Amino acid sequence: MPQISKQKRDKISEQILHYLFSLSPEALFTSAISKEIARDEEFTKSLLLELKNKNLLAEINKNKNGTIYTKRQRWRLSNQAFDIYKKHQSKILPDYN
Repeated sequence: MPQISKQKRDKISEQILHYLFSLSPEALFTSAISKEIARDEEFTKSLLLELKNKNLLAEINKNKNGTIYTKRQRWRLSNQAFDIYKKHQSKILPDYN
């Protein structure tokens, strides 16, 4: 498989962040995110882990009953990233209220 440039990885990461912001505060499984951005699950997972290390995403590894997932994770924007993204969006889109 050919290497993907840093610039393209960053663009794909932006797509992931935008998608999670649009569905926030909902948390999505890796498979749903990879399906939305039309990428391989393993590649998507590597990007998600990079974003987690940058404190842009929060990993959820328990279901609503508190049972730990053994083979999958759900992802959502971190609170810090959500606040920053929301401020950025409000600068771009005017408030019509």
